Amino acid sequence: MVNDPIGDMIARIKNAAQRKRSKVSTPASKMRARVLDVLTSEGYIRGYTLVEKPGAFPEFEIELKYFDNEPVIVEIRRVSKPGRRVYSSIKDLKPVKNGLGISILSTPRGVMSDTAARDANVGGEVLCRVY
Repeated sequence: MVNDPIGDMIARIKNAAQRKRSKVSTPASKMRARVLDVLTSEGYIRGYTLVEKPGAFPEFEIELKYFDNEPVIVEIRRVSKPGRRVYSSIKDLKPVKNGLGISILSTPRGVMSDTAARDANVGGEVLCRVY
């Protein structure tokens, strides 16, 4: 049993990128799908597919992205954890690495990147930061 599903997915992505794996799998859930949608739209991963095997739980197979044989995701870090939730308004949301990275937020309008949240003028829980 995993207490922090988003943290588990982030650890799997980080470990697979360090080992230069092309794909990594993680159990499927709606929240993980929304975070993966943001990572895909921002260009940090190639994409993901839902894999359903008979008698097993569905999984996402995530295709990692590389540039010059180096992973595109240099750093991915969980911000809001089960023991300490971190919420941010738009005014308090700082750019990641001078605008080179993104923050992924869970807002009342859905999961989105910090730039999309600024455009929608909505704050929320800061799930993770990606650079």
